[in-house]
Amino acid sequence: MKKRMRFVALVTAVLMGMMTGCGGEKKEEASKDPGEIKVWVQFSDETPEGKAWQEVVDNFNKENEGTYKAVTEYIPRSGSGGGYEDKVNAAITTNSLPDVITLDGPNTAAYANSGVIAPLDEYLDDADMDDVLDSIIQQGTYDGKMYAFGFSESNVGVYYNKTMFAEAGITEEQLPTLENPWTWSEFQAICKKITTKYETPAIDMQLASGDEMLTYGYTPFVWSNGGDVVNAEGTEAKGYFNDKKTVEALQFIQDLVKNGYTTISPIEKGFETGKYAMLLSGSWAMADLEENYQDIAYGILPYPVSDTTKELVSPTGSWQLAMTTKTEKTDASAAFIKHATNTESSKIISLGNSVLPIRNSTIELIKDEVSDGMRVLMEQNQISGHARPVVVAYPQVSRAFQQAVQDVSYYEENPDVQKVADTRATEMQQAIDNSLK
Repeated sequence: MKKRMRFVALVTAVLMGMMTGCGGEKKEEASKDPGEIKVWVQFSDETPEGKAWQEVVDNFNKENEGTYKAVTEYIPRSGSGGGYEDKVNAAITTNSLPDVITLDGPNTAAYANSGVIAPLDEYLDDADMDDVLDSIIQQGTYDGKMYAFGFSESNVGVYYNKTMFAEAGITEEQLPTLENPWTWSEFQAICKKITTKYETPAIDMQLASGDEMLTYGYTPFVWSNGGDVVNAEGTEAKGYFNDKKTVEALQFIQDLVKNGYTTISPIEKGFETGKYAMLLSGSWAMADLEENYQDIAYGILPYPVSDTTKELVSPTGSWQLAMTTKTEKTDASAAFIKHATNTESSKIISLGNSVLPIRNSTIELIKDEVSDGMRVLMEQNQISGHARPVVVAYPQVSRAFQQAVQDVSYYEENPDVQKVADTRATEMQQAIDNSLK
């Protein structure tokens, strides 16, 4: 119980920083049928995600009629990130969790370490795990065991305004590709050309977000340079976050601000309205562009890579399914999790909600049905996707990372990047040590 209470505090700490959704709540009561399971999800049934989800559930129930049945309770997250997590936390303290829950990728370690969710490995022999993206396995694995199975994926790229690039004299032949991405130096050279041409920052790097986007979007720079946030076990930050390779990545970020290539106070919707030539963002930006900013001719470019390693790394992470330790219906719960993450279900969820697939087979199945931008992100995910650190104290570690990025972006106040890294690594280590006591 002590671990579970500590877990509630950890998850509560992250609510203000994570990306959120909203909507109304809808409940469906499960019967006492031994083959019937209750599943909690963090979105509304009225959204595209909810409608795609219900199709997946209906298919499962039809295929398993007379044996298993899944009943969904829709508990949308509130604008501050509460709602769903509040209910999960309350259920943990009262031992009233359902059979299956959804959880955000970075929370895997906290749920697993606290005994809230059970390992899935013994149920996955027939789940064709070789077909699953590496990033899905990374984010769902803790202490050598897979506790959670992502049912959707995400990725980020560099959106660029084709018209502004052409006017700045940057040709299509000069653009990076997934096979030949741009190095940090090459990226900065293009930024310089655009900044000089338009006398404005070349890219909105979303530095002003001050939230989980900073951890999500900026950790690839660290990994591309051979650095890390924590060790593989998630127990050490000192010696990793303040390592020379990580510091070099933070220096790259600081230089973008110092040279005027990006800004800490961007114009709202600056890319969408043609003020900035580039934007660092994820697949979710496409829907807004295509619905509200159709005059912007855009494409998506891969992540810039370290000049030293030239290794392409891109961010991943999304919501997962896990079986709670409270359930007695382990076979039914595992059967549902496998169904909701198979090739066909991944197709339904991806096309229905404009999110990225979790399987290579699904990518192959839908690649001709999606936009060019979505296809770039799907392929980048396949070859370079990297999940965020799996660490019990993730909320605190993530917040320290965000603060480090903000610190270095104020380069006049914090010119010494190594000092910033040392300070934030110490904060991370204290949080990790406290979480593992």
